Amino acid sequence: MANDYSVPLLSGEGETDYARYMRTDILLSLQRRPEEMAHRDELLFQTVHQTTELWLKHACFEIAEASEQIRSGATETAVTLVMRAALGIELITGQLEMLRHIAPSDFQSIRPVLGHGSGFESPGWRAVQRTSQQLEAAFADFIARQDLDLVDLYRDGRESPAYRLAEALVEWDDRVTLWRVRHYRIALRVIGLQAVGTKGTPVDQLTRLINHKFFPALWQVRSDLTKSAPLDQAVPAASP
Repeated sequence: MANDYSVPLLSGEGETDYARYMRTDILLSLQRRPEEMAHRDELLFQTVHQTTELWLKHACFEIAEASEQIRSGATETAVTLVMRAALGIELITGQLEMLRHIAPSDFQSIRPVLGHGSGFESPGWRAVQRTSQQLEAAFADFIARQDLDLVDLYRDGRESPAYRLAEALVEWDDRVTLWRVRHYRIALRVIGLQAVGTKGTPVDQLTRLINHKFFPALWQVRSDLTKSAPLDQAVPAASP
């Protein structure tokens, strides 16, 4: 007897297995309906921020697992997971460009319906902070167990798993910073430099926050290498 592919196999809400597995009925109901909108660009605003939360959830899932892999000694697996997480941050950075299409005057219609809601309250951002701290602790323990000196690692160990792991962590840190910088620049473009955010924080104060580093030792080692390198190093002559 032939299968009837029109009949869902899965339990749950929705007319199809796709709808039931992806929970599309619930997912697509989470945005304000047209009759509820103060401005039509609320859909754009919510789409960018809701998908950001999903990608942050996934990225932090990978980072948390990477920390466990580091502690178990599986550094190459950890590298893969961290780079997957970093790609997720790259994706949400790119989608911020959609917010450039909200005119500053139009955003003033949206802003009142946000209440005191702020990106500072984002569960995804809080998870980034928490899991990054866990990742930094796992890496510090790994370096201590291996009795590694970071300057020596960066000078002579560039083919080692430890170096690849260190650079993956820098990539994660850098991607998070670039995302925050782009978010800050979008905020400037939409509401201006002298404005106060929905949480009462002046926008220009955000410049002090975006310079935070999750792995300061890995940034410091670059400064240490630069300081230790003589400025008068001989430059090899060009081949004839």
